[in-house]
Amino acid sequence: MATTTPALLGALDDFTSRENWDKFFALRGGGDSFEWYAEWAQIKAPLRSLLLGAEGADILVPGCGSSVLSEELYDMGFRRITNIDFSRVIVADMLRRHARVRPEMRWRVMDMTKMQFPDGSFDFILDKGGLDALMEPEVGTELGMKYLNEAKRVLKSGGKFVCFTLAESHVLDLLLPEFRFGWDLSIQAIASERSSKSAFQTFMVVMVKGKMGVVHTIESRLDQNAKYCNMKQANAVIHALQNENRIRESHTSGVDVLFSLRDLQLGAIGNLKVIVPGRRRQLILGEQGSSLYCYKAVFMDAKNQTGVFAYHCGVFIVPKARAQEWLFASEEGQWVVVESAKAARLIMVFLDSRHANADIDVIKKDLSPLVKDLEPEYPEDTDPIPFMMASDGVKQRDILHEVTSEITGPMVVEDVVYENVDGDQSSMSEKMFRRLIFKRSSGLVQSEALLISDSPSEETDNKSKNSSTASKKKNQKKGLSGSKNSLRIDHSYLGSSYHSSIICGLSLAASALTAAASSGEKISTTIVGLGAGSLPMFLRGCLPFLDIEVVELDPMMEEVAKKYFGFSMDEQLKVHLGDGIKFIEENAVADHGTSTHSVPNGKNSKAIRILIVDVDSSDLSSGLSCPHVSFVEDAFLMSAKKFLSAGGLLIINLVARSSAVREMVISRLKVVFEHLYSLQLEEDVNEVLFASPSERYLEIDHLDEAAAKLKAMLKYPVDVESDIKNLQRLQ
Repeated sequence: MATTTPALLGALDDFTSRENWDKFFALRGGGDSFEWYAEWAQIKAPLRSLLLGAEGADILVPGCGSSVLSEELYDMGFRRITNIDFSRVIVADMLRRHARVRPEMRWRVMDMTKMQFPDGSFDFILDKGGLDALMEPEVGTELGMKYLNEAKRVLKSGGKFVCFTLAESHVLDLLLPEFRFGWDLSIQAIASERSSKSAFQTFMVVMVKGKMGVVHTIESRLDQNAKYCNMKQANAVIHALQNENRIRESHTSGVDVLFSLRDLQLGAIGNLKVIVPGRRRQLILGEQGSSLYCYKAVFMDAKNQTGVFAYHCGVFIVPKARAQEWLFASEEGQWVVVESAKAARLIMVFLDSRHANADIDVIKKDLSPLVKDLEPEYPEDTDPIPFMMASDGVKQRDILHEVTSEITGPMVVEDVVYENVDGDQSSMSEKMFRRLIFKRSSGLVQSEALLISDSPSEETDNKSKNSSTASKKKNQKKGLSGSKNSLRIDHSYLGSSYHSSIICGLSLAASALTAAASSGEKISTTIVGLGAGSLPMFLRGCLPFLDIEVVELDPMMEEVAKKYFGFSMDEQLKVHLGDGIKFIEENAVADHGTSTHSVPNGKNSKAIRILIVDVDSSDLSSGLSCPHVSFVEDAFLMSAKKFLSAGGLLIINLVARSSAVREMVISRLKVVFEHLYSLQLEEDVNEVLFASPSERYLEIDHLDEAAAKLKAMLKYPVDVESDIKNLQRLQ
């Protein structure tokens, strides 16, 4: 085997370029074999074991290059071997070398990402570095994905795709999910000779094509205690397999899994081209980089397929204002919608706060390529997939104020009246809500407050009926008397479900809060992000022993909150105008009470403290809608830990556009904080995270009792017991 000089390697500046490979093989000259890694002596035994008794099998070797793999297999008795490479230079050379001595072996000039073979042509595909060459980090995943799709297509059912790879993280990130559904997968390390000076460990991944939709855990033949030529590389592979197996186990646990569009394309729920009566799955459509938005959706095949359908496939859009109605929120109601839509397959798409007030034509254009992949096969129907939509639920809208801030951008304050729910026409007027909208985030409804009659009796009545977004529409059936001028903001009402979740999560520190309430001690509570002031105003009235300081970057936000949302300050509630990150950094307490800066409002630094981050982000390039990425970077998290050094809670309202971004945030929090909890909102995209540097003030083992303690302290009703059931420990 000839050696490869630096000059030769310089010809391969781009491993995906046909011209570069032609130049590389031309410079090397003919007649010599070349192995990038894993010599034949190293892979002979595992391959022979895999191919035992399959001498008559059809074998494909993509990206064959000048490796001895094919000739060695041929000489072992495997004659039906097809080699492909897109370099004409190397194919011509290999033909000259083998045409006479190995006449049954075939060689073809062919791009492995665009194979010219019929479906199901091969029993085995043997890839030795081909996928790795296509997956150069700077190139991205497009070529690798095309190749894997082609490999799956040309492999027979029950066939085996064998991939020799260095198993770098960017390769595994594509390979493992792509073979998650309907494939049996195993991985082992290729033994290295003692004299080998290779700096890299080679792995053999075997994927067996099975029944579509079936999920198997990966059989790992790797041992963390074994000696590899590159331990860091081997341990990274072991951890990647452990993470992937956790995902696979969740798919087999019987829990109603939230699929991605790619999961469905890979066969997670069977063949999408075929209608399966009664099939229903929840999924997320869209992802960062491929669509403007992400959408929560439900995929449904009509239960009765014997009737006449108006559409073979349709999309039904549900606006956020109506998402919690029985007709759309319950499975039973969704089947009613499927039947009334007269569609053989219906994709029900739920809009949330990210889509509020966005142009519906933009939404439809964004959804069209996504739902196209979910369309069943109906050759006779070539019409585009129709879009249907429930009304947005707003019966009346009155814009009170429009203003543009240099920091926040354009904002709108509006009063709205929602339509009656479930056809109820008993009341002549409905409750009115005041909304603050951020136009920079495609019409994000940042805050929503309930307007009530400006009379004490009316306020008392409303406090007894306080509800979150999930039950808001039920309250709309109550009538209002009096003119609009006599209305004011009801600060006992929580308009956002995630605000209720924040309150619920305080159960984690219920005993400490109870002790403070009994002793008259004030609990330092810092909120980063004012918005319309709904949360701090609610907390001031609901938990009067909290000493609240709100940090707000935009002075105009304070003006809007005061003028239109009844926000006011006193000794218990103050506003600091400035950068929230700098504020926390400057007031961080180190060494359990030794302050490097003054503690806000002169509070006791040794007592429990609460820090709430409730800010949105106009920069969606990070994949985060809430909070801004700066609030989940290591520097801020470390400052927050010092800020809470004596004990307490960091509470973050999280809206991530992809599971990968969410996992990134979770992993960062786990590194910094000893305890981490999550409360996922079923009806919205928000997730509230609760982190603590120690268990000093935490109620870890008796959350039900803690929730009861918290509820007893609240001056306004909040459904704490129901929400606490959704609280999950992440660490």
